[in-house]
Amino acid sequence: MTNDIQRHVTLLKAAARAAKNITTILDPYELFQRTVDIICDEFGFYYAGVFLVDEAGEYAVLKAGRGEPGKAMLKEGHKLAVGGNSMIGASIANRQGRIALDVGEEAVFFENPHLPKTRSEMALPLIVGEEVIGALTVQSSEEAAFHDADVAALQTMADQLAIAIQNSNLHRQAERRSKLLKAANRVGKEVTSILDLETLLAQTVNIICEAYGLYYAGIFLLDAEGEYAVLRSGYGKAGKAMLSEGHKLKVGSESMIGACIAKGEARIALDVGEERVHFKNPHLPHTRSEMALPLIYAGKALGAVTIQSSEENAFSEDDITMLLTMAEHLAVAVNNAGLIEELKEAHNEILRNKVFEALTTASTEAIHWIGNKTLPISVTVARLREEIADGKVDLESLKEDLDLITESAVQIIQVKEQLIGAVRETRPRPVLLADVTQTALALRKIPEKIVKIKIDPNSRYVIADSTQLARALGNLLQNSVEAGAKSIRFTAGPSEERGFVEITIEDDGEGVSDDVMQKVWSPFFTTRGGAHHGLGLPAALHVVSQSQGRMALVSRAGEGTTVAMYLPGKNVTMEIPQSGSVETILLIDDLDEWADLFSDLLKGTKVKLIRSADLKNLPPADLILLDEHINSLPMLEILDALSQADLNAKTVVVTAAINPERVTQFLRGGIKDVTLKPYTGKEVGEFLMYK
Repeated sequence: MTNDIQRHVTLLKAAARAAKNITTILDPYELFQRTVDIICDEFGFYYAGVFLVDEAGEYAVLKAGRGEPGKAMLKEGHKLAVGGNSMIGASIANRQGRIALDVGEEAVFFENPHLPKTRSEMALPLIVGEEVIGALTVQSSEEAAFHDADVAALQTMADQLAIAIQNSNLHRQAERRSKLLKAANRVGKEVTSILDLETLLAQTVNIICEAYGLYYAGIFLLDAEGEYAVLRSGYGKAGKAMLSEGHKLKVGSESMIGACIAKGEARIALDVGEERVHFKNPHLPHTRSEMALPLIYAGKALGAVTIQSSEENAFSEDDITMLLTMAEHLAVAVNNAGLIEELKEAHNEILRNKVFEALTTASTEAIHWIGNKTLPISVTVARLREEIADGKVDLESLKEDLDLITESAVQIIQVKEQLIGAVRETRPRPVLLADVTQTALALRKIPEKIVKIKIDPNSRYVIADSTQLARALGNLLQNSVEAGAKSIRFTAGPSEERGFVEITIEDDGEGVSDDVMQKVWSPFFTTRGGAHHGLGLPAALHVVSQSQGRMALVSRAGEGTTVAMYLPGKNVTMEIPQSGSVETILLIDDLDEWADLFSDLLKGTKVKLIRSADLKNLPPADLILLDEHINSLPMLEILDALSQADLNAKTVVVTAAINPERVTQFLRGGIKDVTLKPYTGKEVGEFLMYK
């Protein structure tokens, strides 16, 4: 009896020491691990483990275990059914401790291969108020190792552990709530002050994921038709991959985002495997919980935010409240940024109008020049009429007069085309810089071997009128050739000015002196004689100005010239074109960047693309696209082969620069159409509608 009393006192003291140690620990992982270590060290037991009941109340899940067996079971996700065939399950279901003095005889003992030496086990429920939150297992390698008095002593420690767990949870909730409040305030403060839409969206997904510790966040905005929610910003590598694919979800479709926008209300899936409208995304395989929050401003849906976690039941009521508040702030910011974009576009339109006004003013001098050129024509024609009427026509004189008329007419046409071009688009658009540059070289017949082109992948697109830009680049490249350049370096990359692409054309030609530099931008100024009209640089400047860009020139006599152009850039996503009536396309083109882009844009569609240059065996296709400036085959041979195969009516000539005279020639030859090359998924979609 004395030994039993002494043992009981020892256990009580050990339980008190253990309780004192654990009640001050707030970190749950440390709390659980310290508990099992203290039990085994203080009481000399073989094993101890802590289980917590899951949210469904169905299973007791192991949260900490002693030694290597504990680590192995944690790795396996060890759990026991509440009320099932185990000591832990029974103690939780019955809300009381259980002792097995010989586990081989115990009806509800769960035989565990990780603990082969267990002979006695004690299971103690963890109770807070009226709620059983889990259980504690204590195991010994000796039979009959526990007594009823041990249950009382260790239950005291278990009760203290339950309180410590509750305190830890309350502390975590308070910390998380504080963190959520700070994050929500940060979002509200930072995003509402950002007026650039792309920066705003990227900053928001970063704040959400980093501040809330989430797996993924993405922001969708509605397209112009309100039919699709288009991803505009996504977190991490998954976000980048989806943006490059032009990821979008149909409004009202089988997706959390589509459903939340259609209904104008948040959707939450605490287990996406059970959610009927969850969109399974191969880029986000670890998503277990998802929240979709609509972005609504003044009753109008602008888009939605998706917030995803790799844990089930990841979102609490506090999370939902805070994130809904954040979504409201974001909707205001998106609306403000949209208004700024509209104001910018309106401002740009005003600037374009001012450029046209300036062009008209600058053209006054050109009109005088044209008048001076026209006067000799009319005088010469009048004199010729008199000579013909008098029968005194001198053939030699007639030849000289006709040469004068022809020369003046050609110069007038050249000036007209330099000033306003052969044809004009209505609005600038994203254009593939490499393709427009190749077109400029082809139009001016400049050998590609003397031009080294290097374009940064992040500067592939600029906002411009492709026809006019080809003309401007052609002017600058032609100037280099005429200056005697043996080598021309064409480079393009991000400018220091955000949102712009810097294009430089550097040559090793003769250059110009400082005094000539003062005059190079003046219309009709030239150092190369009367055969040159001196409009190359001024015309290029007009084209760049129309795209809200600018130009600069540096040159030294005998050292070459460098021209810098700054044009608005554009990050174009690989948006999948909408399908149309065309099922098969034959592309006749070089292996160039535009052909590769066109092929990439069609990959997400059902359209079959055939790239072939075998004119003797042209495959069947619904639509044939022919690059106007193909280098690998003579254009006349291609047109002849298409004509002989009776395929002209299916052929569309595509080009980066429309020329009315060449358009007329193609159409008279029976070609179906001549049009500008598509550079975006939306533009490619228009080609798929050809009938």
